Amino acid sequence: MDQIFNKVGSYWLGQKANKEFASVGNEINSISNSIEGGAKWLVNKMKGKMQKPLQELLKEYDLAIGIFPRDATNYEFNEETKKLIVYIPSICEVGYKDSSVLRFANTITGYLEKGKLADIEGIKTKVMIWVKVTCITSEQSKLHFTAGIRKTRSRDAYEVLRDGIGVDKF
Repeated sequence: MDQIFNKVGSYWLGQKANKEFASVGNEINSISNSIEGGAKWLVNKMKGKMQKPLQELLKEYDLAIGIFPRDATNYEFNEETKKLIVYIPSICEVGYKDSSVLRFANTITGYLEKGKLADIEGIKTKVMIWVKVTCITSEQSKLHFTAGIRKTRSRDAYEVLRDGIGVDKF
């Protein structure tokens, strides 16, 4: 009976230890992502390449300066490819004046154009469920967020043409 208790206890302790190690590993990855962004910023500063504040870059590209959380100050922007990488110290949610909520990963990537941040990775919004934001565009006093759910269906269901049924509203 003692052998059984020893084996069960060892198994339970091993499972608990694995969970703790996984948790520590996730925290280390999160910290290293933040440090990596900060280190690149510091290297650029030492090279004499002064980077403008993120809010100034967003304003220059005609986007709202408060899209990202306040502590998102480290970023990389490649002028040639227009790729933007924004580093945030920890995963977070931000509530906005219009009651919308955005959730941010540690690293957000996208391509920055005048009035548009496209091919976004690392931002979600809540529309009954959390949905990935893929594009943010600016049009005068409006920001448009493109977010959708990808659903996979069998192709053979769409191989035959069918008549449409009239409806009143789109």
